[in-house]
Amino acid sequence: MAEIERFGVSIPSSLLKSFDQLITQKGYPNRSEAIRDLIRDSLVKQEWESGTGTVGTITIVYNHHTRELSKVLTDLQHRFYQSIISTVHIHMDEHNCLEVLIGKGRENELKKMSDRLIGTKGVKHGSLSLTTSGRHLA
Repeated sequence: MAEIERFGVSIPSSLLKSFDQLITQKGYPNRSEAIRDLIRDSLVKQEWESGTGTVGTITIVYNHHTRELSKVLTDLQHRFYQSIISTVHIHMDEHNCLEVLIGKGRENELKKMSDRLIGTKGVKHGSLSLTTSGRHLA
């Protein structure tokens, strides 16, 4: 295990109170673990922004009755086939579908693919979540 170092942080009491409420809601055992998580999150974001490669999920929700939408989405996925590792498709109800695409590659390519899928006419909602392995983190 890595050596632990202690350091002090000066913070306004109102901000600390809000932070304490947040870490309680999220279930952190203490402030230290919450701060470590924030630091890791920033370092992972910096890693995928550096262009070294990342993985991510693209989630889209759409009405499958929308004319030609399924075909357009499938065609787009074939256009980006080299970046897509896997897809999951579920039927939310009799009209709406949710698809989750898992991709791997450079951040700009995954964003390009995400923007194109989410921006497709008929897609109701979409989001992109990027991450890395964080292999350099303790």
